[in-house]
Amino acid sequence: MAPGILGKKIGMTQVFRDNGRIVPVTALQAGPCVVVSRKTSEKDGYEALQVGLVEFINENRVNLPMRGHFAKSNVAPCRFLRELLLEGSEEEEWKTGDRILAGDFSVAERVDVIGTSKGRGFAGTIKRHNFRRGPESHGSMSHRAPGSIGQSSYPSRVIKGLRMPGQMGKQRVTVKNLEIIEVQADENVLLVKGAVPGPNGGYIIVRRIAN
Repeated sequence: MAPGILGKKIGMTQVFRDNGRIVPVTALQAGPCVVVSRKTSEKDGYEALQVGLVEFINENRVNLPMRGHFAKSNVAPCRFLRELLLEGSEEEEWKTGDRILAGDFSVAERVDVIGTSKGRGFAGTIKRHNFRRGPESHGSMSHRAPGSIGQSSYPSRVIKGLRMPGQMGKQRVTVKNLEIIEVQADENVLLVKGAVPGPNGGYIIVRRIAN
C-alpha cells in the first residue's frame, strides 16, 4: 500500500451524494508517480520512498547531478520530488521504478493533503491577524495601526512572536483527515471533501493516514 502520492490541485467543484446532499470537493490530479529511490534504515537511518511526479520536463533544465540521480534509477527526470515516510508499509518491497497511481486509493478513505498556501505579499495586522480598526473619526491617527507593541518599564523590549505586519501566505499548510469522495482511476483524479491549500495548478502531497 502506497504511503501517499504527489499531484496538482485542479480546482473546486461540488458533487451530490446519494441522499441528495451537496458536498464541496477539490479535484486533485494525483499522479502518476514513480519511485525514484528507496531509503532504508540500514543505509539512511529511516524508511522512506523518494517519489517523483511524472510530467513533461525539458532535460536541458535538469542539472548534471540530478541527471545522474535519475539515470541511476533508470527513470525519466521529474520536476517535483518528495520523500514519503514508510510507517505501516515496511513489509512491502518497494523498488525504484515502481509506479503509484490514483487507483491505489479508495472511496471513503481519509488522507492528509499538504500544499503551499497562496502568497498575499506584505500585509498589515488587520488582514494578516484579523485585528480591529482604530477610530475612524476626524483627528484619529491610528486607523489601521496595530497599537502598542512593547512596555515602557518591564520587560522594556518587544516580546518575540508578537503579531505584527509581515509576509502573509506562501507557507506549507497541511489539511488533515480529508475524505476521498470519488476516485477516477482512468484520469488519475481524486475528489476530496473540502478545501485544499494553494492555487489551482499548485503542487500538493496526498499523504495516507496510518492506521
